[in-house]
Amino acid sequence: MSDTNDSGSIPLAGTSTSLDAADETEKVSSELYDMIGVKGRASDSRPGVTDCSGRDREKYFQIFHPWSFYPASASELDKAMAQLRENLPKRGWKIVEYGPDTSKNKNINLTADNDQKKFSVNIVQMAKNDPPKLSLTVVSGCYKIPDGEEIERF
Repeated sequence: MSDTNDSGSIPLAGTSTSLDAADETEKVSSELYDMIGVKGRASDSRPGVTDCSGRDREKYFQIFHPWSFYPASASELDKAMAQLRENLPKRGWKIVEYGPDTSKNKNINLTADNDQKKFSVNIVQMAKNDPPKLSLTVVSGCYKIPDGEEIERF
């Protein structure tokens, strides 16, 4: 995500309470789930709140949402990742990294940013897991808490 003065910092995503920002992050995860396009199930995990690096932790926060997708059959895992790689750019996401990681399993990693929505996602294809899965982590830009509110940490 690149809407900042400093290319190494996290973009501002607007002003929000942490609960509303978490709801928005779950919507983004749901859109990603829909892009997978193969039968399967998602893990039941909830978003969490973390600090924004280099910013006042009393005023700024990020939301992260780690979850997994398990295809109905192991043979569908490659198709699920291919669907994401094809559909993400059509929906405003820019793929900034794609390829095997340095693990012994050489898991395929895909990282994409959505500058308009101020979200990033990292997807790891874990073909050798039992059961095989996609591990997704959705991360928001930095939100500013509205004046008079406090960041709820969960």
